[in-house]
Amino acid sequence: MSEDPDSHTPSGGTGGARGGAGRTPEIDAREVRRGRHPGDRYVRVIHDPKFQRVGPGVLSATPQAGEPTTGMGRAINRLKRVVVGPPISTAQQHHERLTKLKALAVLSSDALSSVAYGPEEIVTILIAAGAAGLAFSMPIAVAIVLLMIIVGTSYRQTIKAYPKGGGSYIVASDNLGTIPGLMAGAALTVGYILTVAVSISSGVAAILSAVPSLLPYRVEIAVGVILFIMLANLRGIRESGNIFMLPTYVFLALMYALIGVGLYHVVTGTVTPLSPGAFETRGTELMRNISLFLILRAFAQGCSAMTGTEAISDGVPAFKPPEWKNARTTLTAMVVLLTTTFFGTTFLLHQYAVVPSPNGTPTMVSKLAETLFGDTPLYYAVQVFTALILILAANTSFSDFPRLHYFMARDRFVPHQFEFRGDRLAYSNGIIVLGLVSSLLVIGFKGDVSALIPLYAVGVFLAFTMSQSGMVVRWWRRREPGWRHSIVINALGAATTALVTVIEAVTQFTHGAWLVVLILPVLILGYLGIHRHYERAGRELEPETPLRTSEIKHSVIVPVAALNRVAIQTLAYAKSIAPNVTAVHVAETDEDVEEFQRRWKMAEEKYGDLGNLVVLVSPYRAVVGPILAFIDAVDRKEPDDTITVVLPEFIAKHWWEIPLHNQTALRLKGALLFRKGTVVVSVPYHLST
Repeated sequence: MSEDPDSHTPSGGTGGARGGAGRTPEIDAREVRRGRHPGDRYVRVIHDPKFQRVGPGVLSATPQAGEPTTGMGRAINRLKRVVVGPPISTAQQHHERLTKLKALAVLSSDALSSVAYGPEEIVTILIAAGAAGLAFSMPIAVAIVLLMIIVGTSYRQTIKAYPKGGGSYIVASDNLGTIPGLMAGAALTVGYILTVAVSISSGVAAILSAVPSLLPYRVEIAVGVILFIMLANLRGIRESGNIFMLPTYVFLALMYALIGVGLYHVVTGTVTPLSPGAFETRGTELMRNISLFLILRAFAQGCSAMTGTEAISDGVPAFKPPEWKNARTTLTAMVVLLTTTFFGTTFLLHQYAVVPSPNGTPTMVSKLAETLFGDTPLYYAVQVFTALILILAANTSFSDFPRLHYFMARDRFVPHQFEFRGDRLAYSNGIIVLGLVSSLLVIGFKGDVSALIPLYAVGVFLAFTMSQSGMVVRWWRRREPGWRHSIVINALGAATTALVTVIEAVTQFTHGAWLVVLILPVLILGYLGIHRHYERAGRELEPETPLRTSEIKHSVIVPVAALNRVAIQTLAYAKSIAPNVTAVHVAETDEDVEEFQRRWKMAEEKYGDLGNLVVLVSPYRAVVGPILAFIDAVDRKEPDDTITVVLPEFIAKHWWEIPLHNQTALRLKGALLFRKGTVVVSVPYHLST
């Protein structure tokens, strides 16, 4: 307790009166002190350090108010502070906003990192047709780059139209309706989970390329990394931005250095293919080995490089003001970086005739870096920072998945717990759920990137399509200035992403996309079920006890196991609520009944009237059932009364003491929880210290 030096008030003054305007005497302790001279007195007011008075009848809790009081609780709290950090006040949330440089690292790492696996996924599919198939890698790369530009330009329109955040769920819900909005939400949910699984698995693959001896521990390493990123995000978005900035920008610098050195060799004619003749083809062989389906599947696999493009549009509120302008600038920078690094890397892989390894390690980017840089620190730097950017790419999902589910929880389509913000102003429950589910996915697919990729892009492109279609409808309905130009951009985006969605679903269906196609409607039905529950709860919620004090008539029931001090204390408390108190004791035999009645009379002689006594004989030794049946009987007899059950409840001092005591009160409380119109009051008692 701390003393307020300005609160010394003479005893005859009015300052010591309780209940004055603007005072909250319930938290203040007062001491009457004698002065130096006879008859002098003053009142010292001691304020509780767990609260600050911020206005008349308004208190603000300090960090001390949330501190645990038990030794175990304090130990856990200290560990939490080390791992997550000290709590941040809600008033400080504007300081947690991101600059453009940090936002590019936090929200674009998913898209930018795809250069490490996107080109390889194209070649992995095409190599099934031999040299004839590999010749199509560059045309496919050009098509994907054009698609990146179209989608990026479309999302610039979305950011301008939704300056407070315009993810696919919000845009589709606002303009297309509930079901399309839920389709977008379900697609993004699947996409974010798979982003974490794929990014982490790819990052681990890059590590294994440099250190093959770690291959048997692929899954364990991946899960450990997911948990690390989860903890980093629980510390708050600004702090995670500080962690992820360096790896992102060093990775980009190394990729441009790799592309620059490679282009120099191409221009000077000093390229030495790793697989001589791999890209040589003849017309007849081309027609015999390649098929349209194979080309489309390679295109679909390569489109995994576009995942994360929406993250900036969805994360506009995370930017510093002016939010939407900073978000558009960052999105443009991301598209430029993504297209140049993706096309440049694919071009060099084609020129050097790099082909995938049978087990995925070393990766194609690793082979290219080793060819251009040799066994030098630059090669190992490429591997280290490629692994880091792939691992940190999962941070995009950890930023947007919780925010998406905050919006869906606000609209009552997912549990309200997703609206909760933790000590560090992060949506903690969303972060934890994403970490656990993606870890299970990595374990289930054993960290195999090629097995995860087919599940990856269907949901992402479905979300793209819903968002862009919603923007088309918005422009058509509102006809705002410049709508004709904007509607063309978004219509082109909607058409191309819809085409890619169909290609993804068809070409990848038998390779795992069927699972996503099945999961999406299941998620949508789940969202609708949750929404119906909340709607029904809000509509049918009605008071089960009278609203006016004068209308409440109590029937108080106190289950009593033995007549000890605890029982007497509980009965005294019950009689303070209402005079109509009935003690209920469960006995096994007639002898037990007589003994308890004798003890009851002795207790009343000592303590006075304890209320009515009803002894229930239970020859089958049940306790909870007979008491519940008695409560039902009282309710039928006095239907207008409010049944109040007062339970004496033992509270163990240590967790290991709990099994040493029967938990009858706890079982009764659990049974009465679902009984309508019944009020349950627990009177706790603790062992004296």
